[in-house]
Amino acid sequence: MRVIRASDIDHRISRPRGFSGAIALCIAALAAVGLIDTAGANTSNGYNLPMGVTDLSQNMYALHMEVFWICVGIAVVVFGVMIYSMVTFRHSKGAIPDTTMVHSTKVEIIWTIIPVIILVVMAVPAADLILKQEDTRNSELSIRVTGFQWKWQYQYMDAGEGVDFFSTLKQDSNFARQLGSGVDPKTVPNYLLDVDKPLVIPSGTKVRLLLTSMDVIHAWWVPDFGAKRSAIPGYVNELWFKVESGKEGIYRGQCAALCGRDHGFMPVVVDVRTPDDFKKWVEEQKAASKQAAAPADVPPPSAQVLN
Repeated sequence: MRVIRASDIDHRISRPRGFSGAIALCIAALAAVGLIDTAGANTSNGYNLPMGVTDLSQNMYALHMEVFWICVGIAVVVFGVMIYSMVTFRHSKGAIPDTTMVHSTKVEIIWTIIPVIILVVMAVPAADLILKQEDTRNSELSIRVTGFQWKWQYQYMDAGEGVDFFSTLKQDSNFARQLGSGVDPKTVPNYLLDVDKPLVIPSGTKVRLLLTSMDVIHAWWVPDFGAKRSAIPGYVNELWFKVESGKEGIYRGQCAALCGRDHGFMPVVVDVRTPDDFKKWVEEQKAASKQAAAPADVPPPSAQVLN
């Protein structure tokens, strides 16, 4: 990114050359704060929303950019008129204020209708997206998610019925976070963002989460899914997402609620697999559960020798 020095900006401010000079000044100011370079940059740069891997997250990104550019357009028009007025009608050029104009019905109608149109343009897609977020019908896989201090319990329904486990902060991160551990957190892969057992879901499948909590308010959040919903004790919230086929992989998030001491050590990790790999995983989990529940073989009592 090109660096704009303060001295360069001051020089331009001191000698604006009409309307074109004012526009150049605006461009220089935008470049100084990095807006021009980041406007079209990749969303992974940390300055913008992630585009995500679900239909909902991409719709959110599109709506966000639409509102952003509307705001940019408004800013350009408003500040452009302001700067043009200050430059063109300044006292040094002999401008005389018009003290007779105190009211204009036409202007008031215009600046009332235009904002209404802008709000409608933004409100219609926003309302449509909100309704889509809440539509959990026709889900293909449901999972009960229960928040605990400081872990998540996942209980599968439908095709994963019988799979039930807790997901907790991975031990290497848990050890490194302790005072006096002597471990540099930078050496721990995915520090504080990894778990012992991730949530496993299939791609191309509408997944519904039923969220609740056993103690305090938690919030299940994965940015790449465009999904965040509170887990409240005594209440069940619903959330859905559908990861696109071909976007398999590991996606990370965190509890987004201040759920008490150590709340920052409650990550969310989702392992997205193909439908076939997901079926194999479910079968493996069920087989492991049956094996763990089976009674251990008791050896027959040794024969007693009668004397």
